[in-house]
Amino acid sequence: MREKIIEILTDLRPEFDFSQEGINFIDEGMLDSFDLVALVSDIETQFGIKIDGVDVVPENFCSIDAIVSLLSKNGVK
Repeated sequence: MREKIIEILTDLRPEFDFSQEGINFIDEGMLDSFDLVALVSDIETQFGIKIDGVDVVPENFCSIDAIVSLLSKNGVK
């Protein structure tokens, strides 16, 4: 799952290395609000899920671990 998330992020913003540990993608300026909208759509398509609007907050997309937790919450194994 982590590799797929990194692939989605890299397709979205190829100028950044999303595989680095401990980086907050939002705080570091790697993702902005427009990127989050595209990221949610890509994740929903790739993993066949629907992310609830209340979960579309920067905290759920600031790192690989945060995205993994969100996907797990939505039933992705």
